[in-house]
Amino acid sequence: MASPAAGGVVIVGSGLIGRSWAMLFASGGFKVKLYDVEQQQITNALENIRKEMTLLEQSGSLKGSLSAEQQLSLISGCGNLAEAVEGAMHIQECVPENLDLKRKIFAQLDRIVDERVVLSSSSSCLLPSKLFTGVAHVKQCLVAHPVNPPYYVPLVELVPHPETAPATMDRTYALMRKIGQSPVRVLKEIDGFVLNRLQYAIISEAWRLVEEGIVSPNDLDLVMSDGLGMRYAFIGPLETMHLNAEGMVSYCDRYSEGMKRVLKTFGPVPEFSGATVEKVNQDMCMKVPDDPEHLAARRQWRDDCLMKLAKLKHQVQPQ
Repeated sequence: MASPAAGGVVIVGSGLIGRSWAMLFASGGFKVKLYDVEQQQITNALENIRKEMTLLEQSGSLKGSLSAEQQLSLISGCGNLAEAVEGAMHIQECVPENLDLKRKIFAQLDRIVDERVVLSSSSSCLLPSKLFTGVAHVKQCLVAHPVNPPYYVPLVELVPHPETAPATMDRTYALMRKIGQSPVRVLKEIDGFVLNRLQYAIISEAWRLVEEGIVSPNDLDLVMSDGLGMRYAFIGPLETMHLNAEGMVSYCDRYSEGMKRVLKTFGPVPEFSGATVEKVNQDMCMKVPDDPEHLAARRQWRDDCLMKLAKLKHQVQPQ
């Protein structure tokens, strides 16, 4: 068996995101300690990870070069935070998205860690400057925001606090690459980071188009899944522009006036309430009823699709 990579990783919080991180780090050969406040939650999480890894191995989708059994042997539970973080080189916080709760965790960690460990939060929208207020080890702190489900979607947004040391960003970037994720450096903090700002821009215009009776909710989704999304699975909006003309300068020369004209017609931020919610909900529930069973089955289907897409992307990646 390959020896575990030097320095362990601690996951604080054993929910869905915490379990995914544990699996990703184990796939890279790292020893992982999973910490939670209740022993039963740790036990449940380890059992869940075992089931999931076994299924992944059976379907040929397990990440890394180690077997499921070898990866599972790298993951252990720990109910004592001070014991868990001893000798760790990276701590990934995965508690619920609650500012007070996260700040409490980082205050606890701040008292017991040394100068060598990176303190990383999985927060999807809390700004590092709010999250790490008063933390003495602030140079070692950053947000590493994964995309749900992290095991199948490799993007991780690395967002620094204004005082985060460049070495902290570099180390975390290298670590994410090592476990097969695709880290991006957000050069300074901004509300919503990058992924959610782009996502909200799309959701906002999608909502307005449905609200104004331009297109049905199902057809709107089709424009993305069978149109823009096909391209965006492989290239981003800027490369799309570059390829859709004789390069970027040519694209801007040709289309900037039209883009500005259309962008000026965009309406205000929607309320996401009232009749439009009912209309969209009705169409979505006809496709996927919103009871737990149907939603879980559809999520499983989505994850299977993402797994197959990830394999395809790996095969067609330009050298």
